[in-house]
Amino acid sequence: MNRVTHSHSSGGHHHGASHHDHHHPASLLGRVIHAASDVFGSHSHDVADQIDDALEADARGRRALWISLGVLAVTAALQGVVVAMSGSVALLGDTLHNVADALTALPLLVAFGIARRPAGDRFSYGYGRAEDLAGLFVVTMIALSTLIAGYEAVRRLLDPEPVTALGAVAAAAVVGFLGNEAVAVYRIRVGRSIGSAALVADGLHARSDGLTSLAVLLGVGGVAIGWAWADAAVGLLITIALLGVLRSAVRQVGARLMDAVEPQLMIAARSALNSTQGVRSVTSLRMRWVGHDLFAEANLTADDTLTMTQAHDIAHRAEDSLRAVLPRLAEATMHVSPDRQG
Repeated sequence: MNRVTHSHSSGGHHHGASHHDHHHPASLLGRVIHAASDVFGSHSHDVADQIDDALEADARGRRALWISLGVLAVTAALQGVVVAMSGSVALLGDTLHNVADALTALPLLVAFGIARRPAGDRFSYGYGRAEDLAGLFVVTMIALSTLIAGYEAVRRLLDPEPVTALGAVAAAAVVGFLGNEAVAVYRIRVGRSIGSAALVADGLHARSDGLTSLAVLLGVGGVAIGWAWADAAVGLLITIALLGVLRSAVRQVGARLMDAVEPQLMIAARSALNSTQGVRSVTSLRMRWVGHDLFAEANLTADDTLTMTQAHDIAHRAEDSLRAVLPRLAEATMHVSPDRQG
């Protein structure tokens, strides 16, 4: 048996003497393979079905961003009205945070648009990295929010400012928290569902602004009982919390840019390959995310007396095994070599 390579990718369908390429359309919008089939318990190689699954996944990401943008714009507008009424500097800062958070949706929308471009000779893996790069912008926004929160807290400690209409400010703070938390939960859930690290990071950013809103609420409570320093003190505590959010976002986006994958995915993939009929061993396995698409490459060994057709069948079964445990798998390349030890 000669070495056989079996690959499902985004090109055409090619057969060679010792190389087999079987390709499905898989642009960033069209590479989320078998997501719906896993949910409904079926397995289909129909090209139209796979494109529909991928478009649905990407549309969910775009819809999450637009809904988030609308919710945060309304939240910021309501808070802006109260800022004008009360002159609350803390609430003004919270309002600006919400505006900044809403604006982070724009680079992600641009990234999703760029990622729709088909792969070519220059970007052979497609443009999915645009989504991961957008995550860097989101991390920058979290960092700026943290700096602003810390600066405002210190400034208010050094130079306290009176706040009027405390009831309205408190209500606006609650609105800010609820709006941001709703957006955070939605973005994180959708981001994890479609495998978008940038969307998850954007959700964490929304959560950080929700914490800032809580700082405003607690500060108002302290001011109401005569503690003029309360708002600034709580603001410093919230700044520490924001640093934790920033650390989490940096680790997540940074890991994705470094081609890190979740260890449980590697364990599941290796187990699936080892249990595939005809596979004697898995000599190497590599996976990486590109946007919200997963790419895998494995080197397998099989009986050296098998024909090339039989080895090809093993490669095909191995790929099917991977797709059964990796719903986000966009491309799998299986290299089958003869096991001279057997």
